[in-house]
Amino acid sequence: MRITGRLRTLGYDLDWCRGRFALNAVLSLVLAALLAGCASVPSPLSDSSQSDPAIKHPVRNVKQVDTEAQHCVALAMYWEARGEGQRGMLAVGSVVINRVEDDRFPNSVCDVVYQGGETPPCQFSWWCDGKSDRPTHGTLWTASLSLADELLTARPRDPTHGALFFHSTSTRPPWRREQTTRIGNHVFYR
Repeated sequence: MRITGRLRTLGYDLDWCRGRFALNAVLSLVLAALLAGCASVPSPLSDSSQSDPAIKHPVRNVKQVDTEAQHCVALAMYWEARGEGQRGMLAVGSVVINRVEDDRFPNSVCDVVYQGGETPPCQFSWWCDGKSDRPTHGTLWTASLSLADELLTARPRDPTHGALFFHSTSTRPPWRREQTTRIGNHVFYR
């Protein structure tokens, strides 16, 4: 009687027999679909791929994210470009990664982000401005963490074309470098 009561609360007026019959039919269909799916997927324990060299199974290169590196690059993207959308944040994150890969900069994400210490001059203005570095906008922080994860595992196309430097369009740096692009309110350079 419990099923009939529940079905009635959902707007169905079924008696116990019809409700039980419908439930059995649905369960039978689900079980059949599961069995059909399992039959069509080769077992990982089978030896068929070893006996036939023509069968190649793709191996996914799944990288484990270094949570400290993820946090560091997410902070840089959040504080430097949180108002620039995904492309702007990805551009800032790409500069961090490009620096890690360049011999002129430290070889870890966090060392690049914190280069120069907490007093000016530093590489990223949010780090040495004397203010709290704790993110204040939950949604943007979550987006930064997610984008940092993608950047560190899948390495999407670099929208900065290999930039190692950037600045806000509202500032004029004392140095001259080759400009690679402008994204949002930032100009990027090599």
